Amino acid sequence: MPSTSSSSSPSTPSPDLPATLHDPKSPFYQQVSLRRAIIASYWTIILLAVPLWWYTTSIERLALPSGRVQQLAQHSLELPVSICVEGPRIPFIDKIQVQLSKQISQDPQRWKGIAPRLFGSTDCEKSSGNKVYSVKFTSTTGTSIHHRQLHFPPNTAPSTIVEVLSSLLVPYSSSRDSKHRIVQYAPHYRLAFSLLNEDAAAGDVVKDWNIQAELRNYINPITRRLGALHNFTVESQVQFHAPLAFPPRPLDHSWGITPADLTVFVNSAEWTLSSSSSNDPVLHFILFIPSAERRPLVILTDTEGTVSPSSAFLVPQWGGIVIHNPTSISSSGTLPDHDVSTVFAAFATQFQSLLGVAALPRGVHAPEGLSAWQLDALTRRRTLENAQGSQDTLASIVKLVDQIENMPVGADVRDDVEDALAALQDMRDAAPVSLAQAFARSATALGLASRAFFNPGMLALLYFPAEHTYAVYTPLFASALIPLVVAALREFMAWKRERREAALMKAAP
Repeated sequence: MPSTSSSSSPSTPSPDLPATLHDPKSPFYQQVSLRRAIIASYWTIILLAVPLWWYTTSIERLALPSGRVQQLAQHSLELPVSICVEGPRIPFIDKIQVQLSKQISQDPQRWKGIAPRLFGSTDCEKSSGNKVYSVKFTSTTGTSIHHRQLHFPPNTAPSTIVEVLSSLLVPYSSSRDSKHRIVQYAPHYRLAFSLLNEDAAAGDVVKDWNIQAELRNYINPITRRLGALHNFTVESQVQFHAPLAFPPRPLDHSWGITPADLTVFVNSAEWTLSSSSSNDPVLHFILFIPSAERRPLVILTDTEGTVSPSSAFLVPQWGGIVIHNPTSISSSGTLPDHDVSTVFAAFATQFQSLLGVAALPRGVHAPEGLSAWQLDALTRRRTLENAQGSQDTLASIVKLVDQIENMPVGADVRDDVEDALAALQDMRDAAPVSLAQAFARSATALGLASRAFFNPGMLALLYFPAEHTYAVYTPLFASALIPLVVAALREFMAWKRERREAALMKAAP
């Protein structure tokens, strides 16, 4: 009986499938049309994704008022200062004016931004009000200050009057030391008072100090007078282990700290001085208690061992330090009140120096603690500093945006720049009328300009330029695009060759 089979022969192709599926010599996925369709689909996806890529990678770059910034930099701020000399002697007033003009010409940098105006009157208070500085001659034995009045003895020489006026109106010299000592302006400061025991394990340790009364007596009067310029927050702490980063120099009956040691006296690695998480700048005031085995600890003025009469020193733009060698400590470990009072008297002097409060000229007495002359001089200094700082910051923003083409400039940055320019213009308008208003506008302008400069969106590209972008993305996209480009070129050349061959075959007889 003949055998039958239900399976078809392998060599017999199925009528429902293309022949290329059964021919191993020509797989279906190597067909020219299918290969070109695959390559075209890749390029289609890429081209369709270009708008999405453009939208997601594009940056907002609004125009900044560069012209107004440049125009503003060409005009310097001048704060007028009116001085009324009381008396009918016109020639004497003219001599004072000549001496004052000579002072300004000899040190123009010191008087930069200050425009003094001198005039005479028989009654300065009645003719000018309390916003004008007045010079009076009274039967006093010395020079004294009462509010904005300056009292001289009769027959005081014009040169002496001008010298005192210069020291009160522009007490800041043009030297670099004074500029580096004073802290930069900030609307808020934290005052950190720290009592540091070098080594409590050595015994004779100070555990407490009564600072509430001394804050009221020495620090609060200063902060109240400076309340129009700054806000202050006070904090205090006591530490029982604050070792020095260097060994003091042994002397005959004491231990000494050389001038070189003072530069590294603050041991930031082991002293925990800041206890708050605020971003406000901190002014540190440290009472350092040496260990019992290193007392007395003194400051040396030179390498030869000359002992300084002072036990306090200032760290520029950082704070002040007082080294105290207690002679007696109560059984409870509390520092005597008179010792704390002496320390805070030094802290108050350091506090005023750091903030830029100038001392009164020698021989000039004031009944109140911080006179109006000192406060006005500090306000003028801060106003000029803020105005210059705002202009420099705005110019830096414009320069950075021009240099970095892909730096984003959002609406928040543009608005801050425009608001800072408006505040600077308001400051110039207020300068002839009110020094307090001019200072307030300058502080606003500085805050807005700084906020625009440190905008997170701008800082991101400031530290990630275009060269870094190319270095990151080129290896990623090159490995994917090069095969596609080569495949597309190869298929294009094959297509042109096929068309050329077809044209030749068609033209052949």
